[in-house]
Amino acid sequence: MVCTTEIQAAFILCSFMTFFGGLIILLAFRLILKFSKKWQTFKGTGIILELFSLGRIEHNPLRRLYFQRVFRDRIELLLSAQTVMGQVLAILVFVLSIGSLIIYFINSRDPVRKCSSHQDKTVPVDLSFNVFFTFYFGLRFWAAEDKIKFWLEINSIVDIFTIPPTFVSYYLKSNWLGLRFLRALRLLELPKILQILKVIKTSNSVKLAKLLSIVISTWFAAAGFLHLVENSGDPWLNGRNSQSMSYFEAVYLILFANCIPEMVELFTSRKKYIKPYKAVKGKKFIVVCGNITVDSVTAFLRNFLHHESGAINMDIVFLGEAPPTLELETILKCSLSYTMFICGSALTFEDLKRVSMEYAEACLILANPLCSDLNAEDNSNIMRVLSIKNYCSHTRVIIELLQSHNKVFLSKIPTWNWSTGDNIICFAELKLGFIAQGCLVPGLCTFLTTLFIEQNQKVFPKHPWQKYFLNSLKNKILTQRLSNDFVGMTFPAVSRLCFVKMHLMLIAIQYRPQFHNCCSLILNPSAQVKLTKDTLGFFIAESPQAVKRAFFYCSTCHKDVYTPELIEKCDCKNSQQQALGPDIVVMKGNNKKFTCNSENQNFISREQESFLASTTFENRDGAYDSVEDTAEQLDSSGMFHWCRSTPLDKVILKRFDKSKPEFRNHIVACVFGDAQSALIGLRNFVMPLRASNYTRKELKDIVFLGALEYFQREWRFLQNFPKIHIFPGSALYTGDLHAVNIEQCSMCAILASPSKPLSSQLLVDTETIMATLNIQSLRISCPTPMPPVPGVSTASTFSKYQERRYQQIPILTELKNPSNIHFIEQMGGMDWALKGASLHLSTSFSRGTVFSANFLDSLLATAFYNYHVLELLQMLVTGGISPQMEQCLVQEKSYGIQADCATVTSRRSRCKLELLSLDHTILSDIEPRKTFGQLFCGSLDNYGILCVGLYRVMDEKEKNLEHKRFVITRPANDCHLLPSDLVFCAIPFSTACYKTENVSSNPSLENIANVTSLTPGRHRVGTEAEKASLRSSSQVYPLKLFTSSFFDQ
Repeated sequence: MVCTTEIQAAFILCSFMTFFGGLIILLAFRLILKFSKKWQTFKGTGIILELFSLGRIEHNPLRRLYFQRVFRDRIELLLSAQTVMGQVLAILVFVLSIGSLIIYFINSRDPVRKCSSHQDKTVPVDLSFNVFFTFYFGLRFWAAEDKIKFWLEINSIVDIFTIPPTFVSYYLKSNWLGLRFLRALRLLELPKILQILKVIKTSNSVKLAKLLSIVISTWFAAAGFLHLVENSGDPWLNGRNSQSMSYFEAVYLILFANCIPEMVELFTSRKKYIKPYKAVKGKKFIVVCGNITVDSVTAFLRNFLHHESGAINMDIVFLGEAPPTLELETILKCSLSYTMFICGSALTFEDLKRVSMEYAEACLILANPLCSDLNAEDNSNIMRVLSIKNYCSHTRVIIELLQSHNKVFLSKIPTWNWSTGDNIICFAELKLGFIAQGCLVPGLCTFLTTLFIEQNQKVFPKHPWQKYFLNSLKNKILTQRLSNDFVGMTFPAVSRLCFVKMHLMLIAIQYRPQFHNCCSLILNPSAQVKLTKDTLGFFIAESPQAVKRAFFYCSTCHKDVYTPELIEKCDCKNSQQQALGPDIVVMKGNNKKFTCNSENQNFISREQESFLASTTFENRDGAYDSVEDTAEQLDSSGMFHWCRSTPLDKVILKRFDKSKPEFRNHIVACVFGDAQSALIGLRNFVMPLRASNYTRKELKDIVFLGALEYFQREWRFLQNFPKIHIFPGSALYTGDLHAVNIEQCSMCAILASPSKPLSSQLLVDTETIMATLNIQSLRISCPTPMPPVPGVSTASTFSKYQERRYQQIPILTELKNPSNIHFIEQMGGMDWALKGASLHLSTSFSRGTVFSANFLDSLLATAFYNYHVLELLQMLVTGGISPQMEQCLVQEKSYGIQADCATVTSRRSRCKLELLSLDHTILSDIEPRKTFGQLFCGSLDNYGILCVGLYRVMDEKEKNLEHKRFVITRPANDCHLLPSDLVFCAIPFSTACYKTENVSSNPSLENIANVTSLTPGRHRVGTEAEKASLRSSSQVYPLKLFTSSFFDQ
């Protein structure tokens, strides 16, 4: 007998109507009861309301006790498994449920679309079982305290969807399978029955029984659902696509087609990732180990593959100590053609052999910057380096470290060698170096960051200044071997030629001086430096294709060419003598051509602590007879200012101390740390601020604000730097901020708190954001503006503020989580036109008031493809120390060479990055200077100053009363200058920036451009007496005067 659609609908709908109808009735009674209690107008609720309430009707206590005694107590006693009757009833219900399930198995042999008649002997048996289930359901319903909760229990749902169809079958004289498979969920009561029968007694056996009951009941119920759906087909197709399938076939399909493969994969997942990587001759590959997570792998692949042009011809082998998660597996499967995951550890030789480490181009070790124990993370990565170098000494290793003092352990590994491409990316050193440069020069932190970030997000500028900023983000630091036609020319001449003819900005070169065995990077060398063959140049440009013009340039063919696109490879004799590989890609085996030629390559970077040995110029080697107390002292490297060890109690400032200095134009650094927190390495913040290319008079006082217990742990690293002060307090309290005279500071740096275990990474910047909010709420009251400077329109700016004006305290905030930038943007008071964009597209970042070190992850790929770029970055942000400089210092020490005054001071004569005004510095004498190209050529020709960017006012209209500025990196040659522009410049060490005759009379840049950190006094080196004094205290010799025989004297 075929079941029609109407009969099937009757069986299904009776269960759903019972479920939802009963639920609606219960909810209605619950609402009626609530309203009756509220208004006290509902009387005579009688037995029904008493039953459907929660037993809290207090109007008739005797009646309530009667009902409880007659109905609830006895029913609960009957249903309880504590009595023999209750145990027998529970066992009987379970046995009958199993019997009803067996009847379902028997009836399932017939097709689903067929109905059995009442002549079937199993029908009355099943009907009798369901009559008992109905009685048991009623008992449980009466005893339930909360009827709605009872209605939604799993056992109640099973009864509701299986009992009504039985009575419908008796009425229709036909039986259908329907949803009777849900009776299998009664197997969840199996652990309870086994405990009643005392079959299981221990806790482990109970847990195992519960697990088995869940698996078996879910398995049988899922098989019944699959059996019903597959045999019925789609109802909108009238079952035309139904599949003939028995119930036990569905059971097999559920178990062996879905569950078993998943279980097998779980048990064999580790074996899946132990297959060794087979190195193929001609196929390059790298190994990545350390912190292998979803976030780190995603960031690494994005940054690493960005450098690949065209097809990817390099494999990436990830060596993880734990099997990958499902998310990580998904990422690896998306890049399956060039990635492979191997489960193992870099600490064991067997696993290193499985990844073929001896044939790898390099091994890259990732660190976790969000970990709670920074030292433990660094130590584990250093152990990986030691294991790799012990396994294969020539393998190139690039490692990420979190704290700079751990670099010294790598220097003790005998096989560590910078010349073979081994490199260290120290997050603390670079991060605090960036912030320090931002404190020295407003906006410089953003300027340097934009040269190393990749911007792929599509944005549409809404304001004119945003167009300039977004265009500047396209520029990057790129390297290129210069044409041999530049041999013998000075750097200013080559830089000018590249700028005018090729539209390239050459800012530095790799130079091999005659008195050193090592190459060195020089930013904006003087005219005394002559270019040699195969000189490596560092450019600020948009693409590698553009910088190739400097390699293809021919003095014969391109002499009269002024269109950059026309400078291509020519066929003349001079070009044919050049090398054919202009790109600088550092790989194993081909990176020794341009490295240092030292007999002892096993010596590596010197311990930073040894840099702070005293070197006083005046009394060294008897060169000078007398020494004044104020004489400049540098460390033994000549790179930083030095002083004798200062006790901590001598630098602690007290709030009510009358002798406390009145700071002005100083740097305030807010630190969040305590006696237990990890050290952030404040030495890396101080060293760039004490670089020797600034004179002692130019050094600014540094006032640290934070917990004294923390500074007691950091002080041993800071005690040899001059002009450092500590004020115990907190940046969260306004009184402490006023105590350090924050209103007169040149910059306030808010350093991120040390790593702490938090529930959410969104909270890592809580203290930093609150301190920023506290400081930004302060306003500096400024005096009446000076008379307007010619060419600068200030009438609209000060029309409403003739007596006084206010400005914010200059601030630089570090964020650990870049997504928290929206908190800073809300405080800024500016329209964030690029809402929803990343930190590097925010208004605060463009102004140079916020910094995040998340982009440092990309430097790992940069160090692999072109480690020269990383060396330049380290030199720019750390105060001049580069790996090559460290190596040369160690070699001098190993050979017993003691650098004298001339050698040390020659290291001091390096350029410094500054901001110069167009009207109150020597740049005002340059004519014409209407465009940036004219200013670039004029400053380079006349003063040797290299202009690299602009710091421009966002909007000179009335609404920008504080003259907020933004950074323009490498402006276009034809970019028109504004009178209020400030210029980022690389200034030679001994060049005077301000006109001597105007030093005492000119207004400071603070009153003109609202840049409090720049005052004329900082750059006053212009008088002849001052120049003579500078030369007498630390002589600066031309680089070519020293030869290799200098050390033999």
